[in-house]
Amino acid sequence: MKKYFFALVSLFFNFFIYANGDYAVSKISPALLKNANAVLRFEEIKFEIVNTKEAIETNHYVITILNENGDKWAEFSEYYDKLREINFVEGFLYDANGKQLKKIKTKDLQDLSATGEESLVDDSRIKTHNFYYRAYPYTIEYSVEIRYNHTMFFPGWIPQGDEKLSVEQSSFTIICPSDYQFRFKAFNYNGEPQITTEKNKKITTWMAKDMSAIIKEINCPNWHELTTTVIAGPTDFQLGDYKGNMNSWNEYGKFLYQLKTGRDKLPDNVKQEVHKLADGIKDVRKKIEVLYEYLQKNTRYISIQLGIGGWQPFDADYVGKKGYGDCKALSNYMFSILKEAGIRSEYTEIVAGENANYMTDDFPSNQFNHVILFVPLAKDTVWLECTSQTLPAGYLSGFTADRFAFAIDENGSSLVRTPKYGLKDNIEIRKLNATLSDDASLKIETNTTYKGLEQDNVHNMINYLSKDKVKEYLQKRLNLATYDVDKFEYNEIKSTIPVVQEKLDLNVSNYATITGKRLFIIPNIMSRSDLKLNADDERKYDIVLHDEYKHIDTVEIDIPKGYEPESIPQPVTIETKFGKYLNSVKLSDNKILYYRTREQYSGTFPAKDYPDLVNYYDAIYKADRNKIVLIKKETN
Repeated sequence: MKKYFFALVSLFFNFFIYANGDYAVSKISPALLKNANAVLRFEEIKFEIVNTKEAIETNHYVITILNENGDKWAEFSEYYDKLREINFVEGFLYDANGKQLKKIKTKDLQDLSATGEESLVDDSRIKTHNFYYRAYPYTIEYSVEIRYNHTMFFPGWIPQGDEKLSVEQSSFTIICPSDYQFRFKAFNYNGEPQITTEKNKKITTWMAKDMSAIIKEINCPNWHELTTTVIAGPTDFQLGDYKGNMNSWNEYGKFLYQLKTGRDKLPDNVKQEVHKLADGIKDVRKKIEVLYEYLQKNTRYISIQLGIGGWQPFDADYVGKKGYGDCKALSNYMFSILKEAGIRSEYTEIVAGENANYMTDDFPSNQFNHVILFVPLAKDTVWLECTSQTLPAGYLSGFTADRFAFAIDENGSSLVRTPKYGLKDNIEIRKLNATLSDDASLKIETNTTYKGLEQDNVHNMINYLSKDKVKEYLQKRLNLATYDVDKFEYNEIKSTIPVVQEKLDLNVSNYATITGKRLFIIPNIMSRSDLKLNADDERKYDIVLHDEYKHIDTVEIDIPKGYEPESIPQPVTIETKFGKYLNSVKLSDNKILYYRTREQYSGTFPAKDYPDLVNYYDAIYKADRNKIVLIKKETN
C-alpha cells in the first residue's frame, strides 16, 4: 500500500485546495471564456514507474461545461484489461456557483464491454459515468487511479484535448527511480520541465496555465503542432515475461521480434497446398499474388485481444486450422506461407486510418494500431493488407498508404515508407451521354473509370454491400435533385493500382429550366464541386492538403431541335499552386459538348496563401455551375 500513498495524498490535497466555492464560474478569466465550450479548471496527471513491470497513473481533473457543445467533456471513460487495472474513481458535480450537487464512487460507474462487432474475444472493458446535468454552466470533477501491469506504454500530456477547450492550469509529472532513464519529446512547450529528486526518486514535471481556446481551421496541421503536447516512453520496459528496450527503433524491433518468434509453423496440409500452388511458378511476384489469393479465400478477419495477445500474434498453426485471425495473426500467417515458399517478408506495424499519415519518426515507441506485411524484392516491393479479402496484392488503399511503417526483421528492424499514390495514380475519367426531353427531363448513360485512391470507396461499396444496398446508396450519392437509377454495372480490374469501371443509366426529372422560349441548362451534370470556404476567416495556421487526384469529364447532351444559343459560357482556365482546372462548352448539331478537367495537388502551404485557396475553390464552384442559355427559334 505504500506505493499508492503518494498518489492518494496528492488527490486529497488538491481536492482540499479547490473545494469551498473555487469552482465558481465567475472566477474564470473572460479571456478563457472566448471561443470556449468548456474550461479545464485544473488537471494533475502523475505517472509513477515502480519498476519495469509496474506503474501507477493518477489523474485528477476539473472541467467547467459552458454550453451543450461542451457536454462531451463531462463524460468519464476509462478502459481496463489484464494489463491495465482501475483501482479507484471518484467524481463530483457542481453548479455554476461551485456548490457540490452530487458525488459518485467507483461502484456507481457503468462497467461495459469494449468488444467490437468484429471481435471474437476481447478482455477490454470500459468504466464510464455521466452526471447528465444540463443546467449550464456546470462543473464536473473526477479522480482516477490506474495500475499498469507493464511499462511498455506511458501516458502523454495534451492539456487541450481538442478545439474550443481553454485551460486554467494543467500539469504532468513522471516519477521514477533516480537511476531510471525515460524519454520524452515536447511540442509547443516553452522551456524545460522541472526536475527534482526526493527519496531516490526523480520527479519530472511539465506545467501549463491560461491557455486560450483554439479553433480548428479547415486543412490545418496535426493537433500537436497547434497546442502543447508531451509524449513520453520508456528505455527498459517489460510486457508480461518479455523484456525490451526502446532506445532505438532497432532495439524496439528486437522486442517485437521476440513476440512472434517460433509462431511461424504451418499445419502440414497448408504446407502441401503452398507447394502445390507456388512451386511451378517462376515469377516471384506472381507467386506472391497466388499465395495472397489463397490467404484471402481461406481466412477472415476477427479481432482477438487478450492480455499480451493484444500485441503478440496467434501462431500460424492456429490460423491455418481455424481460418481466422486479427491483423497480427493474419500477417504472421502470410509471413509463414511466404517463408514456406522461400520468399522473405517482414511483419510490419503501421498506424492505419484515412489521412493518419503522421508519426514521430525520431521517437521510438509504439505509435501503431495495425499490422501489414512488407515483401522486399530485388527490384520492387510488394505490400500486403492481410485483413482484406478483396484488395489486390501490392495495393494498400488510403487506409495505410503514404506513411511510415515499422518493418520487423531478425537482422535489423527499421522504419520504411508505404507507397504514395499521386496525381498519375488517382484518376477518375467519366464519359457521359445524355438526352434532354421537351419536358426538361434528362436520360443519362455514364461510363466512369476510377483508379487508385479514387476507386477505394466504390471498391468497398460493391464488395461489402448487397445489390439492393448499392442501388440504395446510388440513389443518395449523386448531386442531382430528383433522379432514378435504372441500371448499374461494375467491373474490377485488380492490379497494383486497381481500377473500377462503372456504368450507370439514370433518369433525371426537371433537370433543365424552361421559361417561355428560353432553356437554361448546366452542362456539368455529375462533377460539381460543393466546397466553398469562408473568406472572412483570418488564417492562423498552415494549410495542409492531403488529396492528390485528376478528374476528366467529357459530356454530350442531345437537346430538342429548334434551339439556338443565346449565351454560352466562355472557357475557364485556372492554374494555382493548389491545383489546375479548366472547362469548355460549345453547341454543335443539337449537341452540347462539355469538357472539364481538374487536378488537385497535395502539400503544405503558408497561412498567407489562404485567400488564394478561398478564391481557387470559389472559382471552381462557380465555373461548375455555369449555365448555357438557349432560345427557341422562331418558326414561320
